[in-house]
Amino acid sequence: MSGSAMSGGNLPRKRRRLRIVIPAFPALNIYSSVAKRMTALGPVCVATSVNEVEGWDAEVIDENNYRRGGPRDAFGRPDHTLLQQLRPADAVGFYGGLTSTVPRLYELANLYKGLGVKTIAGGQHFAGDNVVEGLAHDIDFVVPGEGEKVIKGLLACLDGAKDAHDIRGIAFLEEGRVVRTPDPELLTEFDDLPIPNFSLVRFARIKFYPIGRVRGCGMNCEFCTVKGKPRYASPERLVEQIALLYETYGAKHFFLVDDLFGQDRVETLRLCGMLRDYQKRVAKRFSITVQIRLDKARDAEMLRAMREAGIFMVAIGYESPIAEELKAMDKHLKPERMIEQTRIFRRAGFRVHGMFIFGYPMREGVEFRMTAEERIRKFRRFIRKARVDTVQVLLPVPLPGTEMRERLAKQNRLFPLEHIGWEYYDGNFPLFVPDPPLTPESMRAAVHQIMGRFYRVTHMFSIGFHTMAFPTFPFYSNSVKTGWQYWRRRWWTSVFRFGGWLTLRKWRTEFQKGAFTKKLAKAKETMTAAGTAGKSHSE
Repeated sequence: MSGSAMSGGNLPRKRRRLRIVIPAFPALNIYSSVAKRMTALGPVCVATSVNEVEGWDAEVIDENNYRRGGPRDAFGRPDHTLLQQLRPADAVGFYGGLTSTVPRLYELANLYKGLGVKTIAGGQHFAGDNVVEGLAHDIDFVVPGEGEKVIKGLLACLDGAKDAHDIRGIAFLEEGRVVRTPDPELLTEFDDLPIPNFSLVRFARIKFYPIGRVRGCGMNCEFCTVKGKPRYASPERLVEQIALLYETYGAKHFFLVDDLFGQDRVETLRLCGMLRDYQKRVAKRFSITVQIRLDKARDAEMLRAMREAGIFMVAIGYESPIAEELKAMDKHLKPERMIEQTRIFRRAGFRVHGMFIFGYPMREGVEFRMTAEERIRKFRRFIRKARVDTVQVLLPVPLPGTEMRERLAKQNRLFPLEHIGWEYYDGNFPLFVPDPPLTPESMRAAVHQIMGRFYRVTHMFSIGFHTMAFPTFPFYSNSVKTGWQYWRRRWWTSVFRFGGWLTLRKWRTEFQKGAFTKKLAKAKETMTAAGTAGKSHSE
């Protein structure tokens, strides 16, 4: 190459890098085990879009799935200072999809800001007034909505090719004041977006791959941040995602992140048929988990199509077996009918994961009193009758941007953030003054009593028993296939329930070491001194 070709003006422009960080959970929780084998879909989608921007590369660091020899700090977490030395990033984006990880997010933002790196944050946490909070914690740009298109404009801004005021869907500080640009149009043409590229997740070991087809949910639950009319990608796009993951990584375990599977019935049936045909073509059986409404049990054609498509587990948001609480949540369900529909799912061959909320706060004017002991009995009775395979019972979480948080704030029932911070917003801790006769302490203890009864050490012996009985599975039924399915389900259930016991045991140990009890006492003292949480909700 001639010397003139190598002169300064003709040198190729240095490529720049965006690093997206998924912050670590603050403590052990029910998601910790799965998080070590999965990752979040949103950051991967944004990083994949960045790779289409000229002059930019992207990578994802998932602090909860960081196992392939990445540099670590003294606490065993990713060493971001060393990462920045080894692979300098020109900008760092932070995933704020889980409120409990936000303190770690701000810690990392401070670190990178000190290294002279531009910082960006997005996710469900940054709704409403939390935009201001983010900008006050070393975040240069906050993206409250979908990021695939917005990030391209932001990178152009960092390159000096665009003015921040012209980028829709961001917030930033200008001379000390907050500037919010108009909201962008919601994405609808999902098939125009690139297929998520999981090779961008560095140092991770992924076994369960998140996939998605639908954004939004029309149920508008008071406690949920996912709102709006559902928007759909084509079934072809989802099948292409699965095919790419299987053919590239040998993936066979998938979690469909859509809030409600089957919202678009006709296209969902077509999707199931396409998945069935693809698995036949490659002679491979996938295991797919979906979140679904109980009333889909009435759709026999849908259930049959789901089984043929490789869907083996359904995650169902029961929320509560108590009729009064279901009404407060705007759930048009009856406990007796919920049990019947669960049994239909089980008879159809699905494993059922039940998701519950304990101690949901009643609306003002509703007279309802029930002791923790009676609630525990109702939960246990329902779980036993419904025969769900695995359960998670969480406390209500007044997440930012939800109607429930707004309602509790107006009632002065939220514990102050200066005492009970965002790191406790994971469903394991009481976060507000509950309805009498419940207390924060009795709510937390009740969850552990329910889960402790379900996940027991005795399941360790069941694993051994079913393992030794394996040679006899052909005799469990007149059909070898049915006998295998029966044995496998019982063995699988024992393994997961014993694993649940181990998790609960670790969580109790971590809780005893932690400072939450003292912080709760301080929060209650502060509220009492301020005269908040009026008489109707006093303890």
